[in-house]
Amino acid sequence: MNVLLTGGAGYIGSHAALSLLDRGHDVHIIDNLSTGSKILIPKNAKFTNCNINNESKISNLIKSDKFDLLMHFAGFIQVEESVQQPEKYFENNTNNAIKLFNTCKNNGLNNIVFSSTAAAYGSVSNELIDENTNLNPQNPYAESKIRTERFLFDNQDDFKFIILRYFNVAGADKKMRSGQISKKSTHLIKILSEVLVGKRDQIEIYGNDYNTPDGTAIRDFIHVSDLADIHTEIAKYLLENLESNLFNCGYGNGFSVLDVIQAANNIYQNKINYKFSNRRDGDVEKLISSNAKILEHINWKPRHNDLKEIINSSVRWEEKINASNI
Repeated sequence: MNVLLTGGAGYIGSHAALSLLDRGHDVHIIDNLSTGSKILIPKNAKFTNCNINNESKISNLIKSDKFDLLMHFAGFIQVEESVQQPEKYFENNTNNAIKLFNTCKNNGLNNIVFSSTAAAYGSVSNELIDENTNLNPQNPYAESKIRTERFLFDNQDDFKFIILRYFNVAGADKKMRSGQISKKSTHLIKILSEVLVGKRDQIEIYGNDYNTPDGTAIRDFIHVSDLADIHTEIAKYLLENLESNLFNCGYGNGFSVLDVIQAANNIYQNKINYKFSNRRDGDVEKLISSNAKILEHINWKPRHNDLKEIINSSVRWEEKINASNI
């Protein structure tokens, strides 16, 4: 496959690029490096520095290379920021994405894998969330992704697409080629790793009054390398079947914030201090995936479905970037 991939200097996009390249596929990355880091771009990938709304540059790129599909990762992802600056999220995550899709279509590239979010489901009472669960977005970030999904569903005559709704992505590449780099970390396991390498004194837990066994929010954590492999298999599935579809990406297991901290403390001899504070705007109580549908459709099984492995890889990556002053 020859894949045009946006956001390949970011956390998930770089891992997806690595998964594709490791299996012998070709990857051309588009990223404007506004939130991504050049050091995450895989060595074997081609790279063009531009915004996804740059119609002329992307048109020329598609004309000069025969791409099989677009994988679109580029976007803003911070829930709290989206509550404070909703227009920034609708402009980039929705309007720019639609412009990119139309640029691709106008140049004959109609196959799309779109990076969406389980935040689209919001707060739900279901024990497991499947793809038919009603959408109930709690923040502009989630809404910006839903609007982009809706554009694809409304234009099924023009595109063949797969929408992937990610649950909570964590961990780092086994070979330490990529991991999370963030100027303002908001992910639990990333923050926990920063505490363990001495970048922070403690973790702040936002809310201990949720209707969960220990009062803290529950999430389904999926290892980023498993998620990356899903993209490689989904790309093959899309090109073979040319049928649009939507899939959840998770393990079907939920861990509370305190569960994760306790697991890390068991590994690292109780080095993690934490304090409770108020809930954050836009956060939801519980998000656990049903992954039955994706397991039925593609040749994928989790290889890193272990909370300790997820935490360990994240901490090892944090040690690496801390030592390199990244």
